Amino acid sequence: MQTTLTTAPHLDAPDDFYEALIEAHQGLSTEESHAFNARLVLVLANHIGALPVLRQAFAAAA
Repeated sequence: MQTTLTTAPHLDAPDDFYEALIEAHQGLSTEESHAFNARLVLVLANHIGALPVLRQAFAAAA
């Protein structure tokens, strides 16, 4: 299990990811958009799984 956060560019197609993220928010109200982001964070946190890595992500995002 990875125990350090990857902060170097790692997306295969960052522009495509951004476009897909924006598309996922199309038609959502602000409240729905925030709820979507919260669910997405939980899904991705579950995928990461390691609390030390998640804590590093919290610090990087702060």
